[in-house]
Amino acid sequence: MNIEFFKYQGTGNDFIIIDNRDKKFERGNNAVVAHLCDRRFGIGADGLMLLQDMQGYDFEMVYYNSDGKESSMCGNGGRCIVEFARSLGIVRDKVHFHATDGEHEALIKQGYISLKMNNVSKIETGASYSFLNTGSPHYVAFVNDVENYNVLEKGKEVRYNDRFRSEGTNVNFVEKKYNDLFVRTYERGVEGETYSCGTGVTAAALVASIKNVATADDYCDIKTLGGNLKVLFKKHSDNSFTDIWLEGPATFVFKGIIDLH
Repeated sequence: MNIEFFKYQGTGNDFIIIDNRDKKFERGNNAVVAHLCDRRFGIGADGLMLLQDMQGYDFEMVYYNSDGKESSMCGNGGRCIVEFARSLGIVRDKVHFHATDGEHEALIKQGYISLKMNNVSKIETGASYSFLNTGSPHYVAFVNDVENYNVLEKGKEVRYNDRFRSEGTNVNFVEKKYNDLFVRTYERGVEGETYSCGTGVTAAALVASIKNVATADDYCDIKTLGGNLKVLFKKHSDNSFTDIWLEGPATFVFKGIIDLH
């Protein structure tokens, strides 16, 4: 069976996207997804997304990590699938779609996508970390010299500790540099560092706001290995957040056809 696929990336976080409105690609075929995402034996990507029809929405986003398992929300992936939907003529400048964590809005602007994330009402704060869910679970720790930090080793220690081993968590290491945050992320499901993580930088920005080290009262500029992002938010007196928007590029890379024999 031949499947047409499209490759997109958002600040270096790369994805295979399939227009699955005809349901040709069987949902739940985890081994095939893992093969397609393999960087040596497949197409290669951090994740795979299916764009499907859903009543009441412009489309449904179904997201898989590169290990082949359906997973939680992906912010960079969300922006990329919005740009893909625009290229198909499904949407124009305002978008309303459904993902695993519920409904999302997006605005297509010149050169970037603005994606509305879910509200965050609870942030757990420990002595050296914060933990919260921004559509996916995120552990956030501020460190020194993040550019030379051993993200793979330290991230794996947290992801596979007694608390997180079964369900997993993404692990973000953050440093305030000048007026920006530099964020590096170990992602569960990829089981390694990615060039960028949209829900991760969102989590880092909210934690930075609580620590009073965000760029401003209502937004935070972010640097990742793959490029720059911006997180806008409304912070409340109880340290909850609403009107959270993740802004950044979503770029088409190439398309092709693969034989799923």
